[in-house]
Amino acid sequence: VAGLTVGLTVVPQALAYAEVAGLPPQYGLYSSFMGCFVYCLLGTSKDVTLGPTAIMSLLVSSYAFHDPAYATLLAFLSGCVQLAMGLLHLGFLLDFVSYPVIAGFTAAASVTISFSQVKNILGLRGIPRQFFLQVYETFRRVGETRVGDAALGLACLVVLTGLRCMKGHVPQSCWMEPLLVRMGHLIVWAVATARNALVVLFAGLVAYSFQVTGSQPFVLTGETPKGLPPFQPPPFSKVTANGTVPFGEMVRVREAGGCTNLLGSFVSSYPVTGSFGRTAVNAQSGVCTPAGGLVTGTLVLLSLAYLTSSFYYIPKAALAAVIIGAVAPMFDAGIFRTLWRVKKLDLVPLCVTFVLCFWEVQYGIVAGILVSGVLLLYTIARPPIEVSEQGVLLLQPASGLHFPAVEHLREAVHQRALAAGSPARCVVLDCVHVSSIDYTVVRGLADLLQELLKKDISLVFCSLQVRVGCGQQRQLARLGGTGTRVLVP
Repeated sequence: VAGLTVGLTVVPQALAYAEVAGLPPQYGLYSSFMGCFVYCLLGTSKDVTLGPTAIMSLLVSSYAFHDPAYATLLAFLSGCVQLAMGLLHLGFLLDFVSYPVIAGFTAAASVTISFSQVKNILGLRGIPRQFFLQVYETFRRVGETRVGDAALGLACLVVLTGLRCMKGHVPQSCWMEPLLVRMGHLIVWAVATARNALVVLFAGLVAYSFQVTGSQPFVLTGETPKGLPPFQPPPFSKVTANGTVPFGEMVRVREAGGCTNLLGSFVSSYPVTGSFGRTAVNAQSGVCTPAGGLVTGTLVLLSLAYLTSSFYYIPKAALAAVIIGAVAPMFDAGIFRTLWRVKKLDLVPLCVTFVLCFWEVQYGIVAGILVSGVLLLYTIARPPIEVSEQGVLLLQPASGLHFPAVEHLREAVHQRALAAGSPARCVVLDCVHVSSIDYTVVRGLADLLQELLKKDISLVFCSLQVRVGCGQQRQLARLGGTGTRVLVP
């Protein structure tokens, strides 16, 4: 049941996401079944489903030039990168990507993908894919809107939104309730879960009825090749009208691709990844093992073998509504308010990522990571230092001392202990929160010690951690001479 439910979700989404990737619709289906079979054998979670997603399709659109050959090669190379990172245990690199960066990227992707489908909702053609040009051209040509596409697309959006809200309010069935009530809950849940398939089916029937009468007010998906993709290696060169593009030239612009399924490239798949939406559907359907993917994959293969002729009548406006309905919830407006209340500085990487992703996705992510790194380094370079003066000058750093923080610590001592008229004749450095220091810090403290000795001021260390106090203490004593004292409580 779970595999069938996910299959009814993935088929219309695959056709729609191929549009986001700038590829013919069949490539969405080509990308939807291999992950189901491979993850059944190698996966570790019963709920996760692999396949095309909106954000991955957006990335493919940026890197594959809307060319299936490049998209398939991108899948192969990305799979190699993913396999290498797994074997080398490089997953820790993701620890350096903060949540504000992810939230900014996701929000920008949601806006970009949603607006990219406005042209299909309005029935416009010839709109560029670059975001800012797309916004300009869409508003400039809004007067060319096709009434049929706009009416159908908006109707599909309203239905999808209503069914999604309905699904969120379906109560949990209890065995003590009457049978008719439980059946009603089940029917509502099933209809809401399979809403994408039902909307696409309804829109296709409407378009077909107009086709029979000899008029067609909608822009249709068009011919979709029938049958399964051939099992063959991805193209390592490409023949064009101007000659052959060699593998080296193709790879030169493909190195920034993401992780994906290596084997999928042998069946003309473009890069895929885990889908949050379909994984949630899988879990809510009561899936028990990864074998649910076998049913999903089989349903996709059957669609390729027998249903492609029916895809001709699917209006593009309906697929656009499916895409917008899938990605719109990804925009979390509440994250801005939450970060403002929790830590305002986290809004900086979020906003940088969000804005730059409209220019180029990769630039936005890299810029957000760099900004997060700068903020992290700033906290290391400027740790909070609590200063109190009660006969002696007591300084208590709130975290470890590393080489960027040496000057900050010396400046704090200079401002208080070495200031004119300061009564303090002893400086106590409370290291109760200092779990590590480095050699540069030791040298900096030694220099500070010499400066204090010239002013007849003692420097005392207290509450040194055991792992900090041994080697560094001896080194500090050797560099600083006889003026160093350590108090261990």
